[in-house]
Amino acid sequence: MNSVQRSILFSAVDRYASLLVFFVTTAVLARLLTPEEFGIFAVLNAITVVIAACFQEFAGGSYLVQKRVLSRANVQTAFTITFGMSAVGAFVLFVLAQRVARLFELESLKEGIEVSALGLLILPFSGTIAALFRREMQFGTLAICSLSSGAVAAVISIVLALAHFSFMAPVWGGVAGNAVLALMLLVWRRDFGVLRLSLTESREIVRFGLYSGALNLINVFYGLAPQFFLAKILDFSSVGLYSRATTLTQVFDKFVTQVLNPVIMPAIVARSKSGSDLKFIYLDAIQRLSVVQWPFLIFVAVMARPIILIWLGPTWLEIVPLVQLLCISSLGLFAACLTYPMFVAVGRVQDALMSSLISLPPSLIVILGASFFGVHAVAASALLTVPYQAAVAIYFLGRHLGLTPREFARALWKSGAVTALTVAGVTVFCVLSATQSFTSIATLMLGSSAAVLCWWLGLVTTGHPLLQELYHAAISLARAAPGLRPSRPLASHPYLGAEHASESKRSTRSRGSDPASGPRQSLRLRDWG
Repeated sequence: MNSVQRSILFSAVDRYASLLVFFVTTAVLARLLTPEEFGIFAVLNAITVVIAACFQEFAGGSYLVQKRVLSRANVQTAFTITFGMSAVGAFVLFVLAQRVARLFELESLKEGIEVSALGLLILPFSGTIAALFRREMQFGTLAICSLSSGAVAAVISIVLALAHFSFMAPVWGGVAGNAVLALMLLVWRRDFGVLRLSLTESREIVRFGLYSGALNLINVFYGLAPQFFLAKILDFSSVGLYSRATTLTQVFDKFVTQVLNPVIMPAIVARSKSGSDLKFIYLDAIQRLSVVQWPFLIFVAVMARPIILIWLGPTWLEIVPLVQLLCISSLGLFAACLTYPMFVAVGRVQDALMSSLISLPPSLIVILGASFFGVHAVAASALLTVPYQAAVAIYFLGRHLGLTPREFARALWKSGAVTALTVAGVTVFCVLSATQSFTSIATLMLGSSAAVLCWWLGLVTTGHPLLQELYHAAISLARAAPGLRPSRPLASHPYLGAEHASESKRSTRSRGSDPASGPRQSLRLRDWG
């Protein structure tokens, strides 16, 4: 396997193992903490994340990864600016802790905010070193450090929850996990000189950070705004319910998007340097992402009840309609993980900020108005806001990539057909099983089998490019395993041979074919090296 494939493999191991730890921890804490306690923790976490967003991307990972020629002075200056801003953020949290607690009419918030502020002082160390490892595609090291810190955070959170620390249990667990992560990364890197204070390259970093940091702050605040609105207008129980529903809706991001996120930026920037066709890369990527994301979200929406019963327990069944509404609205996020890296690749980070400034303020107004009508209205408002935000972002990006609506539709129609077939299969299963007394586990397992079968049939029927990608991935894994070899060449495969041959002919015949249908400069993972 090439370097990008290895990076994605290590990233996948890291994310999936971390996801397993997350699922187990959440399942345990959901039975130890009430929705109100989860809501308080969600507000605390939101406050910390918003403050961290002010500096995390200002001079953090994105700058260090996208910089074409990175000097030691660049790294030192980036760390200095990040550390200085985090120290200011921690100080602000300490000073305003009492006032924030009074704002939400909960005195115990003060202690949580003060403890969370400690974590801000740790993030610059782990963030800087992790960005360097990402730039160098050393995702194996990142996986080991991330899994270790996640395990520590999970154990401490559960132990403290059993000791009746209430919402402070996951707060302390998160701080401990961040400390372990920073320590392990520093020990592994063994280059403390990059953390020396310096401001020699501050002008360039500040210029990049003004757009990147502002964009990150706006998007993070928007994502967490419903929790602030619900906490102030309604109660913390509503925040807890909405937070858990959002977590379940974002399972796809944890399964797929977060595996690719650490690799997407370096890979796209590298392809941009080599002169690749970014429009084709973008269309090829959304074609593959949408055919996985759309069926997955619809499946979660249909099977929300058994999933919640198994994972969170009967206490959380109230979030079933919230999950369904959020899953449907999230269908519009199929290209979200590609938008910012693409803007960076074309050198128009300011347009990413502009699109957010156009789409997010009206969306916030809609969410704020919906908050007065309850948590279900907030979830339903996403049916309006998410498609609007996606349309604005695609419009701005399309101007630089030369995208037309026809090309966009051609790239997505196969994914839509596969999704429709998957939905039909799961719906038929639900109708047939309505008269049976299946347990939640049996329902979920049988429903998953029906969904996977229909999804695969959809790939075969439409000849979706992901089918060929899966076959190539299987060949790569077989070759990587000792003693295993594919039994027959690609051309002899009943489903892929003809398509592979026709693609080769088209590639030879015309290098200027339509990006949505040709094989030229694909974003296929095997080609990213």
